Amino acid sequence: MVSRVIPVDNFDLVIFGGTGDLARRKILPGLYRRFCAGQMPEDARIIGAARSDMDAAGYRQMIKEAIAEFGGPGEQSAADIDGFLAHLEYIPIDARGQAGWSDLAAIMRKDVVKAFYFSVGPGLFGDLAERLHLHGIADSDSRIVVEKPFGHDLTSAKALNATLAQHFDEGQIYRIDHYLGKETVQNLMAVRFGNILFEPLWNAQYVDHIQITVAETVGVGGRGGYYDKSGAMRDMVQNHMMQLLCLIAMEPPNRFDPDAVRDEKLKVIRALDPVEQAQIVRGQYCGDEDGPGYLEDVEDPKSKTESFIALKVGISNWRWKGTPFYLRTGKRMRARTSEIAIVFKDPPHSIFGEQEDRRGNVLVIRLQPNEGINLRVTIKEPGPGGMRLVEVPLDMSFADALGPDAHDVPDAYERLIMDVIRGNQTLFMRGDEVEAAWAWTDPIIEGWQDRGDTPRPYDAGSSGPEDSLMLLHKDGRRWREVRT
Repeated sequence: MVSRVIPVDNFDLVIFGGTGDLARRKILPGLYRRFCAGQMPEDARIIGAARSDMDAAGYRQMIKEAIAEFGGPGEQSAADIDGFLAHLEYIPIDARGQAGWSDLAAIMRKDVVKAFYFSVGPGLFGDLAERLHLHGIADSDSRIVVEKPFGHDLTSAKALNATLAQHFDEGQIYRIDHYLGKETVQNLMAVRFGNILFEPLWNAQYVDHIQITVAETVGVGGRGGYYDKSGAMRDMVQNHMMQLLCLIAMEPPNRFDPDAVRDEKLKVIRALDPVEQAQIVRGQYCGDEDGPGYLEDVEDPKSKTESFIALKVGISNWRWKGTPFYLRTGKRMRARTSEIAIVFKDPPHSIFGEQEDRRGNVLVIRLQPNEGINLRVTIKEPGPGGMRLVEVPLDMSFADALGPDAHDVPDAYERLIMDVIRGNQTLFMRGDEVEAAWAWTDPIIEGWQDRGDTPRPYDAGSSGPEDSLMLLHKDGRRWREVRT
C-alpha cells in the first residue's frame, strides 16, 4: 500500500519562537519530513523568528543539527537536507518591541497562504497578534497557530480568546492539540462512522464502560516549575483527554466538516456531569533508584499538585446515560502507553454456562506505542476438551498491516501543520470548546482546593495510587493493566 501525498498550496509559514525547543524537536523536523514526502511546494518558505541574533545561515545550521537529532527514522540524504534548508529564512524579532517587524513585513508575499505559528508562551500571543496587524503583515486570509495551554482556567481562557479575537476571526485561529493529529485518533472516527458494524453498538445499551489511559514513564523533569502550577488535570485532562472523550462520545456529524465535527464535540462537553470528589483520585509519584520523587522534582516539599489523576465521568444524554467513562493519566508509571478501551457488555444470557476466565468483547484503540486497533472476541478453545471458550485478539497494528509504508505515516505535527496550510480546522479546537472544557474543569479543581486535599503517594513504576484501583473495583470493574 502506497501512501497518497496530497499537495498543498504555496505558503509562507512564520514560526515565532523558531529557535525554541518545540520548533527544533517537532515543527521543523516534521516539515522536513513533509518536504521529503514531496508535499512542500517548490517556492514555499519557512521563516524562523525569535530574539536570537543570528543570520539565515546560522539558523539553517541550527535546524540541520535539529533534523539530524530529531528527524525520525529513515535515511537522511544530504541532498534532501540541503533542499529543505533552502526553504528557510530567519528574522531576529522583538515580540514586545518594534525591532525586526519591518524586516518581516518586507519579505512576506501577498499571493500565497500566510500562516503564523505562535510557538511561544501565551503571554506573548496578544503582542504578536497586535504587531502582525499593526505592520500590515497579516490579512483576512492569514492563519495563526497557537499551542496549549489555552488559559489556566475559564477566566483566563475567555481573556485569551478575547485577545486573539481583537485581530483574528475564529476561522483564522488554529488551536493545536497534537493528540488529535495522531493517526489512530483519526482512525477512531473512521472506525465509528465508516463501519456499520460498530455504530449501532456504540451506546449505553451495549457498552459497559470506557477507559481512557495516558501513562508516562518519565517524571516532570525540567518542567517542574511549569507543571507544579498546572498538574495532571490542567496539563492532560482538560485538553488531550477531553478531546479523546469527545471523539468517542459525540453523535455522528452530518458531514466531515470542521464546524459540524466541533459542534458535536461541544455538545458532549456540555452534557458532562459534575464530578463528585468521591469519583476523583489524585496522586504524586515517590522517588526510587531511577529518579527523585515529585516533591524533589518541583523543589517544593509542601506541593499539593497532582502528577496522577483518575476520574469517573458520566454523560447525561440519550446515548451514554448510565455508561461511565474512566479517565486516568500519570507520570512515572509502569509503562508508556496511551489507549482507549471500549468494554462491551456481556450477552444477556450465556448458553455455555459460567466460565470465570471470560472477559468479554473489548475494542482497544492504541495511540502509543505501536499505534493500532485491537478487538477481543470469544471463540472456542481448540481441542477435544468440550465447549471451552477463550478470548483472542483481532489485532491490527499499522506496522503489521501497512508494512514498510507504516513508517511513512505522518507525525501528528506534520499532519496538523499541513491542515493549517489547507485551511482545514477539523482537528483543531474552537474557542467555545475550550471555554466549555474549562467551565467543567474549574469546579473540580476548586473542590479539592477548598477541601485542602493532598494527593496520595504512589510508587514510581506502578499503575498509580491504590485508591485508583478502588475507583473501578467498587463498581465491579477493573483497570486494564498498564503495559508496553
